[in-house]
Amino acid sequence: MRAPGTDRDAAAVWEITIPSRPGRLPGVSMAGFRARTPDPVDLGVVPYPAVTVALDLGDGLLVADEANGRQESGSSVVGLAPGGVRGRGRGIECLQIRLSPVVAHAVLGTSAGWGGSVVSLDDLWGRDAARVRERLRAARSWDERFALAEAELGRRCEAGRAVDAEVAYVWGRTVAARGAVRVEELADEAGWSRKRLWSRFRTQIGLGPKRAARLVRFDHAVHRLAAGHGAARVAAETGYADQSHLHREVTAFAEATPTAVAEAPWLAVDDLAWASPAYLTAARPISPGGRPRRR
Repeated sequence: MRAPGTDRDAAAVWEITIPSRPGRLPGVSMAGFRARTPDPVDLGVVPYPAVTVALDLGDGLLVADEANGRQESGSSVVGLAPGGVRGRGRGIECLQIRLSPVVAHAVLGTSAGWGGSVVSLDDLWGRDAARVRERLRAARSWDERFALAEAELGRRCEAGRAVDAEVAYVWGRTVAARGAVRVEELADEAGWSRKRLWSRFRTQIGLGPKRAARLVRFDHAVHRLAAGHGAARVAAETGYADQSHLHREVTAFAEATPTAVAEAPWLAVDDLAWASPAYLTAARPISPGGRPRRR
């Protein structure tokens, strides 16, 4: 989140804690954030191919969707490809969870398919949201917090409704190819018509399959930019027609130029907090007839 000094100083603003052991739930990544400074924080969110849950463990987190004027204080959920979303506050402490949209469908319900909206976790989980927050606040360590959160997510994942196997397959293929896919071919592989895939995928993932592929490719490109690679090289190596195409796509998703996105504080902490991307969920293989293959 934005702090005094340059955007790349943002990583130094946060005390970031990651789980000491690998998680047991595929498609789930967690990290703990505690502000090192009492100064106000204001962070523009860079779109990411996962649904983000921010569990507020302090008293100062505000998530604002400037595109529609909506603001949520406390624990919030940010859908895929958010535009104009910012995190603000002072003395922030929170547990952030990134969920593959395949997992988010079961954990959060079909409302996970906002495609970028911000909603309160209380609206999705009711009284359970407050119960989970209180247990997390009372925990004696971050590892205990991670274990509690994982147990809650696992319970909800088991009780929730899974996405169609064909939808999970198309998402997994899209991620594996870093967005360089032809959706019509994926529909054929899954044994579905293009129309059916578009409808089910949008309902269960939150975006149409073509926009989802663009988001995955965008994420790969902006992390290359943040690593210091030039825009022309990134465009050529990530499947864009040319540098102008990359510029248009980055501006469309992030509302900023490639140069500005490369310096975004949200990306500055990614290597520290999210070494294992949440959206890399294994897809279930699909037979030509559209049914999951037996392993």
